[in-house]
Amino acid sequence: MNKVALITGVNGMDGSHLADFLLAKGYTVFGLERRTSRPNRSNTSHLEKNPNFHFVIGDLADQNSLLKALNQSKPQEVYNLAAQSFVGSSWTIPEQTSDINGLGVLRMLEAIREYQEQSGERVRFYQAATSEMFGKMVENPANETTPFYPRSPYGVAKLYGYWITKNYRESYGMFACSGILFNHESERRGIEFVTRKITDGVAKIKLGLESHITLGNLDSKRDWGYAPDYIRGMWMMLQADEPTDYVMATGKSHSVRDFLDLAFQEIGITDWEGYVKHDPRYMRPAEVDVLRGDATKAKEELGWEPETSLAEMVKIMVEEDLRWNRIVANQLSNR
Repeated sequence: MNKVALITGVNGMDGSHLADFLLAKGYTVFGLERRTSRPNRSNTSHLEKNPNFHFVIGDLADQNSLLKALNQSKPQEVYNLAAQSFVGSSWTIPEQTSDINGLGVLRMLEAIREYQEQSGERVRFYQAATSEMFGKMVENPANETTPFYPRSPYGVAKLYGYWITKNYRESYGMFACSGILFNHESERRGIEFVTRKITDGVAKIKLGLESHITLGNLDSKRDWGYAPDYIRGMWMMLQADEPTDYVMATGKSHSVRDFLDLAFQEIGITDWEGYVKHDPRYMRPAEVDVLRGDATKAKEELGWEPETSLAEMVKIMVEEDLRWNRIVANQLSNR
């Protein structure tokens, strides 16, 4: 019998990559999406005709809708990837961020607990935690025992989600675990994120559609990996004999300047300073200067490690943005 998985946030970068991964493994996949007049399915439109993929309506702000989604999908695995995912916006909408990224996890755990009691079925739960919980980086690189020091409403809310997941695991014996994933990107990343802003901007500059990219702090450093590598890690966590939490990271940190170097190299530009403008509006009130992770535990216990280099990832992202922007440019020229 094929396994069934429920993915919240299925239309996002991670959710759509995870759906692809699980379908390739023979799963039946249910993707939770909020009820809107016009769902954003740009990352999942290719799945709409797949007979093993189904959309289901639900919202992390509505626990009853989550229980209904569980009863409809009857999953063996739940991957909670839905969130207000843009760190910068968490200062503008801190209450909403806290509600969805923090209490939303509690609502899902409670819905799973109730579903298990009613159905007698055991569900394995994955919570998408984040390196932003480390924030100020008390030690570098960070692992599963590093103290947390979040520096944004986003990081604080995610930390609640992490601890409530651990609490339900220890209090109710649930198979519930958190993946503390460091930054991971792909060609499906939202355009508001700095990495995609860079690759899309570079593509537009190459095609003559834009003259520059506007960014904030170019000196902040991140441990960047490729999202499909991390999706594999999420799945591996739920196949383990016992639930626990894992850091997943490349162990290498690179600055935004490094990312710019690689992206501009893809279009033959080495001196990119004149193409990048600084805007203080993109600076965070409390900056996280460096994030770097130690994934030794995941490597030793799960056999997980990233396979895609930063240069390979940037190349994939720039090539996809060039392809897409060429389509847009052709459409505009034919009007």
